[in-house]
Amino acid sequence: MKITTSRFGELEIEENSIIHFSQGIPGFEDLTEYVLIYPEDSQPFAYLQSLEWGELAFIVTDPFLFYPQYQFEISDSLKEELQIASKEDISVWSIVTVTDQLQEATINLLAPLIINERVKSAKQFVLHNTLYKTKHPLLPAEETDGGEK
Repeated sequence: MKITTSRFGELEIEENSIIHFSQGIPGFEDLTEYVLIYPEDSQPFAYLQSLEWGELAFIVTDPFLFYPQYQFEISDSLKEELQIASKEDISVWSIVTVTDQLQEATINLLAPLIINERVKSAKQFVLHNTLYKTKHPLLPAEETDGGEK
């Protein structure tokens, strides 16, 4: 299948790589089909590219690379909705927001993207009763005054 994107031009994608968000992503509820694109020069980041709107691509990353202590519970209802049979089915991604200054980039830990890699179903899952926010610093703060932050 061929898609046309504003960032990557025309791409050939495999049908079995299409990720289906049955409810879309908040703010983009009408867009339900995406694919992960891994440009060689963008590690550890990838792009979650919309198949229905070539101009929409979210920068995403594995949140555990930046926040190793990150943790949350996946509800039984979400497991059922996404047809998750085991933890091996799951990949977790977070949306990254980048401005002109990389030091100001943020990562959304409040609403991770949960993907069932086996059946390619997905949802942006909003966590409740947590201290996680939508805009955590992506990069650690510079230690400027004797190690205190």
